[in-house]
Amino acid sequence: MDEFPVHQVPLSVRHMATSDRNAYDRSYFNAHDRTGELFLVTGLGIYPNLGVIDAYATVRRGRCQHTVRFSDALGDDRMRQEVGAYRVEVVEPLRQVRLVCDAAALGVGFDLTFTGSFPASEEPRHVMRQGGRIILDAQRFAQVGTWSGTLVVDGEECTVSGDRWVGTRDRSWGIRPVGEPEAPGRAGAEPDPNFGFWWTYVPLRFDDFALIVIAQEDGEGERLLSEAVRVWGPGPELRAEQLGWPEVDVRYRPGTRSPEGATLHLGRRRRFTVDVETLGFVALNCGPGYGGDPDWGHGQWRGRGWAEGVAVDLDDPAVAGRVSFGVVDHVARAVCQGTEGWGMFEHGTFGRHLPSGFADWGALAP
Repeated sequence: MDEFPVHQVPLSVRHMATSDRNAYDRSYFNAHDRTGELFLVTGLGIYPNLGVIDAYATVRRGRCQHTVRFSDALGDDRMRQEVGAYRVEVVEPLRQVRLVCDAAALGVGFDLTFTGSFPASEEPRHVMRQGGRIILDAQRFAQVGTWSGTLVVDGEECTVSGDRWVGTRDRSWGIRPVGEPEAPGRAGAEPDPNFGFWWTYVPLRFDDFALIVIAQEDGEGERLLSEAVRVWGPGPELRAEQLGWPEVDVRYRPGTRSPEGATLHLGRRRRFTVDVETLGFVALNCGPGYGGDPDWGHGQWRGRGWAEGVAVDLDDPAVAGRVSFGVVDHVARAVCQGTEGWGMFEHGTFGRHLPSGFADWGALAP
């Protein structure tokens, strides 16, 4: 890579510009057949300052989440996105990507191709602080599209066709908490009693456009990240329409913090609404390795050539109890100005969020 004029800092491409242990660079994908009965979430990441590369693939079917995950030592070739039986092939940059997972014997396998329906959209830079320290500083682009190929779950194979299967993907890089947990220090001894995290991320695919909506708020309801854009297509050039300040009214299932749906209020001069219904979901802390997963986390060192398959019963009380304390990806059906669309409704809220009526960690929807 050093042969090409791609450098942005006076270092070889193999070296990170930051010494932060939490440096990362990864991809995320999801795919579903619009029923909510079958939902795939998968991704691959590298952690240069930890020397680790890993990947995971989780399929929710019925009340079970089947996951395969892989980890190994990171090599020097950044163009080779492969770990164990999992690999990512960029067929056409920013449009078409092939994913291969030869791990059906562990519970999940596939050969799938994602084709973007509209140009990829760059999102705002995402920065979070905790106790004055930056814990997340990341850049991301997102894209909606269709899927084709084959998927195997627990020994059963299904055909994935582009006329039915849709999904979203993103690529992000920067720093975020990864690897083995750091010592909490003072923050662990003196936790903030008013801490709150409320996150909503909604990429949706309609026939003629895509919508990407982001809203993050703290416990008081102060907005920390905000984005609402409509991406028009088809065509190779990005035609993005800014939709102003998004307002999100989430409808929670009584006695929980699980969203049944939401209404998005969008637009600048002429406001309009998008009604979202959530269907099946994947809990990201129950196999995929996101925050709160007790068994494995992204960037952790498990030795060379590590691979495993796990199945998680969502009706297990120990599992059900932790789902609410993590981010959950939901299959989403949406209606915008009479037009039906499909995509994802990603949501997580824990701790305080006064606009939702959650005064503390134990508060639930009435």
